Amino acid sequence: MRVVLILIFVLSILSCDTKEEIVKPSFSEVDIEILYKDSISIRAIDIYRDSLVGFGFNKGYGFLDLKTNTVELKEYTINETVDSSKNWITEHRAVTFVDNSFFSLGISSPARLRKMNIENKEEKLVYEEHHKKAFYDAIAFWNDKEGIAMGDPTDRCLSIIITRDGGNSWQKVSCEDLPETAEGEAAFAASNGNIAIQGEHTWIVSGGMKSRVFYSPDKGKTWMVTDTPIIQGQPTTGAYSMAFFDAMNGVIYGGDYTQPEDNKANKAITKDGGKTWALVADGSGAGYKSCVRYIPNGKGEEMVVVGFTGISISNDRGASWKELSKEGFYTLRFLTDSTAIAASKGRIAKLTFK
Repeated sequence: MRVVLILIFVLSILSCDTKEEIVKPSFSEVDIEILYKDSISIRAIDIYRDSLVGFGFNKGYGFLDLKTNTVELKEYTINETVDSSKNWITEHRAVTFVDNSFFSLGISSPARLRKMNIENKEEKLVYEEHHKKAFYDAIAFWNDKEGIAMGDPTDRCLSIIITRDGGNSWQKVSCEDLPETAEGEAAFAASNGNIAIQGEHTWIVSGGMKSRVFYSPDKGKTWMVTDTPIIQGQPTTGAYSMAFFDAMNGVIYGGDYTQPEDNKANKAITKDGGKTWALVADGSGAGYKSCVRYIPNGKGEEMVVVGFTGISISNDRGASWKELSKEGFYTLRFLTDSTAIAASKGRIAKLTFK
């Protein structure tokens, strides 16, 4: 009898494993529902408690309530008394929600990071930088107290600012504590996708004349850098976005937006936490894209990319890609394992994958 019971137990485990493999999400189509249309251009979005979309646009930041479909915009204009430079534009391309706060970061000098309380809408300026080369690309948090934002070099290293007090104050990391950047190496403020975080692990991707991955194992205290095989060598080439499924498996995606159909050396994956990167679908599949995200519950095998050329999906860790739509978007974040919010020039949309 004991042998029979053991056999039944083993068979039940095998049956469950088989069933789990059968129900693994795999999508081949997408429905697009336009939620908001306007003349603004949106390159950064985040989602708060599945009900509120925060976004950065070319004149400030705003919110889209997913329950009421109402939009609130917070616009900023040039303040001539602060800086009359033509380089100061109030475009926001890095946003994130943390706890009950929303952060929005302007891209260029004077670079200004604002923190807003979601409940009472109180806003305060928490960081400001006036360096003429200031240009910030992305922001992310490790937890509700510690966060990081990154931008192009103002000296001989990437611009990295860190908070340890919930975003109330930020300090810029000295170049003495960061790897040196190459001539012409910077980043692309294309989708708030330059930073990836898993636990205490942090990765930042660069592009331009050199496309590399900067890695910190300890929430920004120490850093090292790794080369990638992604196309590089021109100001418009390199990795535009990255994502990590867990501490070991990640993907970088980009190309050259001036040659969007070129699919050579524009996508790569790592299986060892970013120590090494290998090209996938080299010369096949989708060309240039500005944002890559893993599909939740896709076991690290399924990922979606968006760009102004359309939407593509991979169900095999990037080995092959299928175009789902030619509708263009700059950035995307998932609501569930089958729905996402995407944004681009003039619109925010809900994408339903099936």
